[in-house]
Amino acid sequence: MAESNVMVLGTWASPFVLRVKIALHLKSVNYENHEENLPESKSDLLLKSNPVYKKVPVLIHGHNPICESLIIVEYIDEVWTTSASSILPSDAYERAQSRFWAAYVEDKFSTALRRVLFGATEEDKRAAMAEVSEGMALLEEAFVKLSKGKAFFGGENIGFVDIVFGSLLAWIEVIEKLSEMKLISEIKTPGLVQWADCFSAHEAVKDVSPDVDKLVEFALKLGARVLKATAASN
Repeated sequence: MAESNVMVLGTWASPFVLRVKIALHLKSVNYENHEENLPESKSDLLLKSNPVYKKVPVLIHGHNPICESLIIVEYIDEVWTTSASSILPSDAYERAQSRFWAAYVEDKFSTALRRVLFGATEEDKRAAMAEVSEGMALLEEAFVKLSKGKAFFGGENIGFVDIVFGSLLAWIEVIEKLSEMKLISEIKTPGLVQWADCFSAHEAVKDVSPDVDKLVEFALKLGARVLKATAASN
């Protein structure tokens, strides 16, 4: 089902915005992309649509704004039920496990990734890298259990954990380029290597994923901005 009254407020570099776009593509939902000029400024539409957090992504369906990427992905799954497969499992226990691992990626893993790039000190960055390595091992184990031998965390199709974790793959590549370290490797995470290839090549993903070289440039500029702000506050 294609909708003409759907808009996404976001920015090209955000993995959280990418989650929303992937979910919409999975459900074959047409949408208008409203690119915010972040971090320089925030549009009146964004401030009006998300007055509490004032951040992207925001999905506007009709006249109703929905905020926070995990909530938006679940909303998309519940509203567009006639197209494609369900993003969340129908089984209650499997659904709970998907939400658990999505919450882990959201609350702990993605925070560690950000600290690797923008940590206040080199010591903090090294500690964050250790957390990321530990997280990769945990996610490798989770993939084996949740995928049941299939291509995705969701089984034969992209599911909730695939979207939440997969949206970070481009930023993981950025870290690999800048650190010259492999975070996803055949030796330590063979399941995730195959999964990442399948996920990145999927029709719902490949056309909306950001260019990694462009992300590297963005990360370097953002890192310099963070460093300058930190120095100014000390």
